[in-house]
Amino acid sequence: MKGAAAMTALGYAMLREDAIERVRAAVADAGDTPPDALAGNEDFWVNVQRAYDVDRSIINLNNGGVAPSPRMVMDAMHGHDKFTNHLPPRHLWEVLDPQVETVRTGLARVFGCDAEEIAITRNASEALETCLYGIDLKAGDEILTTSHDYPRMINTLKQREKREGIVLKTFTIPTPPKDMAEITKLYEQNITPRTKVILVCHIINITGQILAVKDIVRLGRERGIEVIVDGAHSFGHFPFKHADLDCDYFGTSLHKWMSAPIGTGFLYVRKSKIANLWPLMAAPPEKREDIRKFEEIGTHPTAPRLAIAEALTFYEGIGAERKAARLRYLRDRWAKRLMGQKGVRLYTNLDPKHSCAIGTVGIEGIKAGDLNKFLFDKKKILTTPIVHEQIDGLRVTPNTYTTLSEVDAFCDAMETVIAKGLPS
Repeated sequence: MKGAAAMTALGYAMLREDAIERVRAAVADAGDTPPDALAGNEDFWVNVQRAYDVDRSIINLNNGGVAPSPRMVMDAMHGHDKFTNHLPPRHLWEVLDPQVETVRTGLARVFGCDAEEIAITRNASEALETCLYGIDLKAGDEILTTSHDYPRMINTLKQREKREGIVLKTFTIPTPPKDMAEITKLYEQNITPRTKVILVCHIINITGQILAVKDIVRLGRERGIEVIVDGAHSFGHFPFKHADLDCDYFGTSLHKWMSAPIGTGFLYVRKSKIANLWPLMAAPPEKREDIRKFEEIGTHPTAPRLAIAEALTFYEGIGAERKAARLRYLRDRWAKRLMGQKGVRLYTNLDPKHSCAIGTVGIEGIKAGDLNKFLFDKKKILTTPIVHEQIDGLRVTPNTYTTLSEVDAFCDAMETVIAKGLPS
């Protein structure tokens, strides 16, 4: 059986070898070139672009929800899936499932924690709901978060509020804020003696605003408040380690900025917190202190989980600093071109400390939904309409496979609307 697994692995390794080798060769050629200087080097980034199999007849500027994977990741997943299908009861549970431990180790290395603190989940929602449902609370206890947090998480808390009588408390943050301390201060001002849990986004999905998570974690810890970090859009997006957050709970998706297969994510729980956090689905008593209790969800495919390893290889091959610099370069290319034009409002602070790839932009007098429809129907440009409190604009999220001509085509289309309005 091990021999069969090895032959399968060899087959799809040959398929992906060229893509990763081109990226590695480009990195070697770049040498010590600073990431910011390399960000606009198209000779370097064309090797990354070619590693993806995407439809270039559509300009995809909606990589924030779910992003395509490089070919090497898809080849790995299909290889594992095919091998599983040959003899599912044995290949799935006896051969492939044990190999997930290698992926756990890889994720822990990149995140900067112990492998025994990483549970592999299907997405950030599963990871975060484990925490939001798994912490014991009683009627009247408050959970604090912002009105800009992800709707699924808000709905999770509303359901718990309805069923158990806990209290969901939200507040609004400036868009954009003048600095991170302004947001941190709002968290502090909204804490009450009844606050038991704080849910905080590492980066807010609707505007791309990065928050000072470590400061907010410290606020909570000093007051005995549990702090759960929503990292759905941060891991694989811009460089950081667990030590930069110092949180006890962190959930993320890997099919966004890490470009892993759809349906992959992870949950970090500090070792000392594992025992008292309830899993979403019941686990045997002997797993009470085992991070794997959060993976007790019944039979599910191993192939996507194992292909996370290829996504990590691709990500580390490019380099976290280089990737973030490129993403900001692409974001700035459109944002700075449109910023200041008549009727244009940018909802994102472009300071590198405040944001990375995500930017949200609106045009005065034009609804985001109408603008989004025009761009896709007439120009085949895909963006995300955001309508939320004081926000009415498009979220624009390029990725490392995005070309300059695609960004420029978006700008050209936007400038046409700015000058002439939407066609009737």
